Amino acid sequence: MAVPVWSVDPRTGKQREQVAVEATAYDVDHAVRAAAAAIPALADRSVRSRLLRAAAGALEGAAEQVIAAADAETALGVPRLTGELARTAFQLRAFADVVDEGGYLDVIIDHPDPDAKPIPRPDLRRMKIPLGVVAVYAASNFPLAFSVPGGDTASALAAGCPVVVKAHPDHPATSALCAELLRQAAGSVGLPADTVVLVHGFDAGVELVRHPLVAAAGFTGSVPGGRALFDAAAARPRPIPFHGELGSLNPVVVTEEAAAERAEQIGTGLAASFTMGVGQFCTKPGLVLAPAGEAGDRLLAALTGAAEQAAPGVLLDSRMRSNFLAGAAARTALPAVAAPVTAAQEGELAVRPGFVTVAAAELAEPGAYDLLLEECFGPLTVVVRYGSADELGAVLDRLPGNLTATAHLGTAEAAQPGGAAAELLGRLTALAGRVLVDGWPTGVAVTAAQHHGGPYPATTSTSTSVGATAIERWLRPVAYQDTPPALLPPELQDANPLGIPRRVDGKRA
Repeated sequence: MAVPVWSVDPRTGKQREQVAVEATAYDVDHAVRAAAAAIPALADRSVRSRLLRAAAGALEGAAEQVIAAADAETALGVPRLTGELARTAFQLRAFADVVDEGGYLDVIIDHPDPDAKPIPRPDLRRMKIPLGVVAVYAASNFPLAFSVPGGDTASALAAGCPVVVKAHPDHPATSALCAELLRQAAGSVGLPADTVVLVHGFDAGVELVRHPLVAAAGFTGSVPGGRALFDAAAARPRPIPFHGELGSLNPVVVTEEAAAERAEQIGTGLAASFTMGVGQFCTKPGLVLAPAGEAGDRLLAALTGAAEQAAPGVLLDSRMRSNFLAGAAARTALPAVAAPVTAAQEGELAVRPGFVTVAAAELAEPGAYDLLLEECFGPLTVVVRYGSADELGAVLDRLPGNLTATAHLGTAEAAQPGGAAAELLGRLTALAGRVLVDGWPTGVAVTAAQHHGGPYPATTSTSTSVGATAIERWLRPVAYQDTPPALLPPELQDANPLGIPRRVDGKRA
């Protein structure tokens, strides 16, 4: 019996339209095999570049329709979604540039040297090749940039891998529209439409990661869901890479010197960051270590005033709203926890932001307060007041892996090489994939140097899902030894007919 997939308006809780039906095991098998059939057509780098640029243009050409659909399903608002569409088109074109440049192939050529010591060297030529069909699991909180046309899809297509996307149930209509735009873009450059295929349904997601023709997977979502898929990927007869972004506290440390200099600025900045997008960013600062004492009190007062003024908002779906309210209530009910601003329901469907405070001593050892060290998805943050460097260190020692970690430093300590500030950055570096100073982690620039990942449970691998190097997730290296020149791929031929950046005999060429 077919299970319908409905689009739901989170502002009203009412169904909008039936978009599709959930994919069966047969449907998933058909989708993966259709995508696999597109692999040979993607071998040409130039056509992949054209596809990515055509996809960006298609999204921009249908911007009004795409944004309207996404807003109706997510309540994220037209301004936010307008920016997200621009970001999505930008990263599609950015990966086209990566493909055109060719450095991602990491070509290395070592010519033979019979006199090399201790072992004579044969002719060796190394490059990276695509893995095959990639399964992409769309995110709830970014219906464009981390979903059907998002970074996982863009980087996989750039690598030469066709994509099967499992749509997120929070925005099935947006997913279907974007998938069709990408399929049309594929056709416009002479590629099979099934270069991108869309499936719906929870069971489809499980079937997808287990399919023998799926070579890798990219996921953005919760720790339980991501971990279940990660385990399934590892349990296959032929395990595959599973690049999952799961959850992150994104700790912020405010030093005493920083609080003394600009407590009010930090307090208001924190409020703006943890309430941005109704707290539904994976980089939301969810744990803030602030000093006890007068400067910390000033910071808390500024945070209180700004949080009280923050507007209520609608979360992505009713399940998230229920989980958020239950999580906020559980944290507030802990002994010795105060709630200067209480997170609560506003009307039928909206929520108001809030934050709680606790003394660092309560978190120094495992116990009842461990809940405060878990992510609460939505507009809530935890402020931990520390009275000494030892108390601060004890809490940092208990933190799991994170996408980001931030330090707010005083002017003098920021300018001093070595010392306490350098030690603090070292500790934060061990915890996160991106370390910030005097800023806020919400907002992830799409650039070559970006790293959006971190130690588990932030991610299940060491890779990034944002920036040029995200393409590396969908490639594997292969070396050719003593291969006749006529049989070498063009990228590895001495003449370098494609003009690929290379390292030849240890030197850049």
